[in-house]
Amino acid sequence: MRTPALLVVLGSAALWLLASLLVGTAANRLPERWLQGRAQASGAPSWPRLGIRVWKRWIPDAGPALTGGVAKASLVRRDPAALQRLAVETRRAELVHWVLWPVWLLTLPWLPPAGVLANLLFACLFNLPCVLVQRHNRGRIAAILGRCRALRPPPPA
Repeated sequence: MRTPALLVVLGSAALWLLASLLVGTAANRLPERWLQGRAQASGAPSWPRLGIRVWKRWIPDAGPALTGGVAKASLVRRDPAALQRLAVETRRAELVHWVLWPVWLLTLPWLPPAGVLANLLFACLFNLPCVLVQRHNRGRIAAILGRCRALRPPPPA
């Protein structure tokens, strides 16, 4: 018996929505200290930037949609504490998309191969750009933090 196409689409959409809400909510509960790290550790990639500054504006930011979430779309403040917090939030967002990426595997038992392939393509199109944007943003934040440190006067001796 073949699964009606509408049920396949609705089931897949419900799976992605539920997984996104669960993973996003869980990630928002992670302590900040778990997500802190060296600013340069996962900064701007050494490979080409792939025009990220051009197309990143079309990527929606779901951070503010969840309780306790933070918008990552722009630098509201440029003080070091706010930039460090934004760097942490880019790590959180990247983690969410890495965890969501394999959700397509859950469709293997109940979808025909074409449906599984469609979910794999959706997973790649939905998560890869978000991971790239977060890494790009973190690199920009690290550069700004570096300039802030360079401008800071040395501590008194």
